[in-house]
Amino acid sequence: MTKQFLMEIGLEEIPAHIVTPSINQLVEKVTTFLNENRLEFTSIESFSTPRRLAIRVNELADKQTNIEEKAKGPAKRIALDKEGEWSKAALGFARGQKASSDDLFFEDFNGEEYVFVNKFIEGKLAEEVLSTLPEVVKQMTFPVSMHWANYDYKFIRPVHWLVSLLDDAVIPMTLFNVASGRISRGHRFLGKETEIAHAKDYEMALEKEFVMVDAEKRKETIINQIKEIERANSWIIPIDDNLLEEVNNLVEYPTAFIGDFEEQYLNVPSEILITSMKEHQRYFEVLSQNNDLLNHFIGVRNGNEEFIENVAKGNAKVLKARLEDAEFFYQEDVKGSIDSYVEKLKNVTFHEKIGSMFEKMQRVNAISKVIGKHVGLTDAELADLDRASQIYKFDLVTLMVDEFPELQGIIGEKYALLHGEKKEVAQAIREHYLPKSSDSDLPESNIGAVLAISEKIDTLITFFSVGLTPKGSNDPYALRRQAYGIIRIIESKGWTFPVENLHHEIETMINKNEEKFGLHLEETNQSIHTFLMGRMKQWFNGKNIRHDIIEAVIESRQDDLSQMFEVAEILKANATKNDFKPSVESLTRVINLASKADATGSLVVDEALFENESEKNLYEAFNEIKDKASTLTLTENFDALKSLNPLIEAYFENTMVMVDDEKVRNNRLVQLREIAQMALSFASLDKLIVK
Repeated sequence: MTKQFLMEIGLEEIPAHIVTPSINQLVEKVTTFLNENRLEFTSIESFSTPRRLAIRVNELADKQTNIEEKAKGPAKRIALDKEGEWSKAALGFARGQKASSDDLFFEDFNGEEYVFVNKFIEGKLAEEVLSTLPEVVKQMTFPVSMHWANYDYKFIRPVHWLVSLLDDAVIPMTLFNVASGRISRGHRFLGKETEIAHAKDYEMALEKEFVMVDAEKRKETIINQIKEIERANSWIIPIDDNLLEEVNNLVEYPTAFIGDFEEQYLNVPSEILITSMKEHQRYFEVLSQNNDLLNHFIGVRNGNEEFIENVAKGNAKVLKARLEDAEFFYQEDVKGSIDSYVEKLKNVTFHEKIGSMFEKMQRVNAISKVIGKHVGLTDAELADLDRASQIYKFDLVTLMVDEFPELQGIIGEKYALLHGEKKEVAQAIREHYLPKSSDSDLPESNIGAVLAISEKIDTLITFFSVGLTPKGSNDPYALRRQAYGIIRIIESKGWTFPVENLHHEIETMINKNEEKFGLHLEETNQSIHTFLMGRMKQWFNGKNIRHDIIEAVIESRQDDLSQMFEVAEILKANATKNDFKPSVESLTRVINLASKADATGSLVVDEALFENESEKNLYEAFNEIKDKASTLTLTENFDALKSLNPLIEAYFENTMVMVDDEKVRNNRLVQLREIAQMALSFASLDKLIVK
């Protein structure tokens, strides 16, 4: 017989951004608890609002499954004493299994007799097991927790009530001194306490008290209300997923409404107005059919439609104060010149160990020239890049960015255009911050992409140089994100990017001009290369590349990021082909033997020392490949290496490499080393698992 179990934890209002992670964590912990305690169930439903976290377990078994198993004890030679009686070890084993010595018996196990006992543990009733669930709740973790009253314990917010029902029966339990019952609380202003008669009645009982406990249903209600407003007014109302999630976790009974603001504020750039509405007031913007911002907004009230006009007016009044500030900041900002803002950056510290923001821009300007030329920007693009890299941080000292830090780059683009900068320069200013996360937008323009890479490279080099590297999971300067951003941009653009060569050129250039650039860089080439390869592994894992292929690419002598991307895809595509396994095995054997070659000896193969046709055939075939290797694509290169397989097999069939004759042995090792070097420049094929 199965039942439904409901548990609701009633709290003070939880911060909106913590609601969803908290209920997900609760579901995960309850799932683990039930599985570990052998209580079978079919599913767990979750419910959440700012004031409650709840789960309902469906088709829960009324008792634990019984345990019937045979427990193994000590070997017979240990279980019996000299008189043939049970030893202390055997009796201790019996006590540990809650059995008597009469229950013990011997059985053969791997050729030796051991003592066994048949173990039976009857499952406890669900009520008894569930009563310990509060201990699981106490193990939940949060970004910030708090104490309350005179208690020592901590939780995300104070707990005020606890509902615990197995079907219609209360399961006694206590959480933070709060005893369980069947009484829940409705909307803080519109509802009242309500009695939950049965676990299945939970949603209906709360909805009568103006609480939609189902977060998805609440979200759907908000969307439908906004869509209805959109249809009725022929507007476009973009629904930002992050804003929707936040608003959904701020309300228990949503009602969308229209608010208005004065048209005069539309003179301020729309990005500023939208950010002010979203970030400070949690409003959705309203657009015309031509995608122009209108002087309306959509808010979501935590309540019903009563006095909704007053609510709209009150929200408009609060928004007006925000927009007045934004308008003032905008009008003041445009009075200053870009050069005056750049000058102020000399007094803005990038990091106390590294220098000012102005010095950082000087370095990025120089770095961008190196990278811009390397990736083949046109003269016009290089000129625009030079201008963008001279000014790209100027908006950091504007009033607007000081008020809205999330607008940095966006404001830079707007103000740059207002001051007559070229569109390409302004776009690069905005794009240099991209990508902002592991899956967010990338720079579209080549100039913006180079500026973004240069900015990130400077951050990596300088922080590594002064010893501020990530430790474990701690990465306060987001250096992993910066490195991952470089990789994503390079992959999207398909640019060649030899990491070590470019790094050496950049580091040398900065150290030759340390007075201008503000610091002398310590050697960071190897540490940054290792760091970047760690992020490459992350990127490959996200592309479902096999672990051994990732190792083969990362450990290769290949230094160009773009070629590493391509090699991984080539190996992935070839891994299922019939010739992959034998070819890799042959080349791996070559690589392993070649490692025995004397690096200080002759590097030239002497044909006169060949003793059989297999040596000669392999030598001639490899030389033919080597002569045209520079003109082959990576795919063609790998196919050429695979084509050597029958010749390599014949070589090893007819040739003993490690012979006593030193000249012949070394000659053969040099021949194999040449093949190995070509293979390793493609990938460390010896890392591949082909068994």
